[in-house]
Amino acid sequence: MKIWVKRATTAACAAVTCAVMVSSCGFAGSSDTGAAAAIDAFAAALSRQDAGGAAAFTTAPGQAGDSLTTTLKQMSAQRVDVDVENPVEYSDGTATFSVSTTWNWDKGREYESTSGGTARKLSSGWKVTWDPAILHAGLTAGGTLREIRTDAKPAPTVRSRTGRVFMYAQPVNEIVLDPTRTADLNASVRALAGVIAPIAPMITGQVIREKLDATPGKAVTAVGLRDSDMEVLAGDPRRVPGVTVNRSDQLVMADRRLSSPLEDGLTNYWQAIRDATAGWQVEMLGPGAAPRKLAGEQGPPGPDVPTTVDQGVQLTLGDAAVEVGQPATIMTLDAQTGAILGMAQNSYAVESGVDIDRPYQVGTTLNPVFDAIGRAAGPQHERGDELLDRFGLGVQFTVPGASVATPDRPGIATIDFRPGQSMMSMTNMAAFGVAMARSASGQTSSVPPFVIKNVPTKISGGDLGGLDPAVVRPVLQAMTATAATGDASDLTRAPGLRALVGTNGPEGPGWFVGLQGGQVIVVYTEGPKSGTAALQVAQKYFTIK
Repeated sequence: MKIWVKRATTAACAAVTCAVMVSSCGFAGSSDTGAAAAIDAFAAALSRQDAGGAAAFTTAPGQAGDSLTTTLKQMSAQRVDVDVENPVEYSDGTATFSVSTTWNWDKGREYESTSGGTARKLSSGWKVTWDPAILHAGLTAGGTLREIRTDAKPAPTVRSRTGRVFMYAQPVNEIVLDPTRTADLNASVRALAGVIAPIAPMITGQVIREKLDATPGKAVTAVGLRDSDMEVLAGDPRRVPGVTVNRSDQLVMADRRLSSPLEDGLTNYWQAIRDATAGWQVEMLGPGAAPRKLAGEQGPPGPDVPTTVDQGVQLTLGDAAVEVGQPATIMTLDAQTGAILGMAQNSYAVESGVDIDRPYQVGTTLNPVFDAIGRAAGPQHERGDELLDRFGLGVQFTVPGASVATPDRPGIATIDFRPGQSMMSMTNMAAFGVAMARSASGQTSSVPPFVIKNVPTKISGGDLGGLDPAVVRPVLQAMTATAATGDASDLTRAPGLRALVGTNGPEGPGWFVGLQGGQVIVVYTEGPKSGTAALQVAQKYFTIK
């Protein structure tokens, strides 16, 4: 930090009529004069981003504190460098100075501005005369600075396997109820439920109340609505005490009939593109004035996200998932490539937190696989693990656009062949189904599931690869028998079906893995008679696909 006091020359004094304007004559000073010390302290506190500390060295600590606090928060800089130059102290108890402020952020971003200020000697000592223009030339009372993220337009879209728009960015209005901002919470809950009833009848007062009870004292989002939804509400939600409407761009389904667990993973991938191509902007804000851009950069928009999702299949999966009144999730893949064609689940599965990556008990479902691997490996435990991995059953998949990391998700370790202790994720079961379908068509190697074209799936905990015919043959035979005369024999409209069905006991969970018509169908259900429920979901899919 550069702090010094400029010495006014005798010639400068002689240039004015000192008898009349004695107070305007500068005088010899030193670097430790009162004015310089106060200005130095103000600049040092601002460099530390200590709003209160800087405000204390001004003539209006309250106003300065509010303005500095807001600007420092809105600028959110990693480092602030404040350099004071040319401080001049006058004999009338005033001083002037120039200040250069540099705001620094990550990735080498910075913004520098130069302004000026004054100081006065008060009974309490020297103070910087508070003026927002000290922060930036032209900043007026009530004004602040802010640094914001900018995103290129148009935003990328998520596209289906045919190139049609599957998901796209659209303004969404989040209707938020804050219990601390209403005197009568019950009345606000009832009023809000009534306002949104025409477009969201399922979000009743009881539902809103349950959300509030789950997070006591915290604001909750009752519902997110598109602009067109807002037009049919039974009133303005903002008029309900405690309710605010937060508007932001979000990735939404182009076809409002569609819903999928893939939304979170695809949104994460889309957001990563937006983050990588984001720009920045420094703006000056003033009361009643539009934001004024001071600096910033913005590159071109990122690419669209090409996926393997088939919108027709996705719609059919959604209809199949609601066939049963217990948690049910269904996923369909291309039987040769492992491309995920769609994934859907009912509201019960959403409430249970069922997702594509979490491992669940497989019970008896994979008994034919474990038996075949056990015979092929014999006492060679490591050989058994290797054979299991090659089917995609002993590894962990991270599928870009589908997998969503969570801190509590357990990994999938190498497992033994004891079915009562075996746990698999839907991606494990999907990879197994694709491996069997490929083997049935003469391709004796496995591939991982994927949903974004040309973006590979990460595999950990083992390797996929060539499949042992000694294992494949008995498993295919078991799948054929299950569909012909076993538990899946009642399924209709599924010519050529091969399948495995099983549960982990009377309370589930239950699984169905089927190969039919160039597709692999994986169904996961929970609750009583879950094996029967999995078959019901599969039957609904075959009926309407």
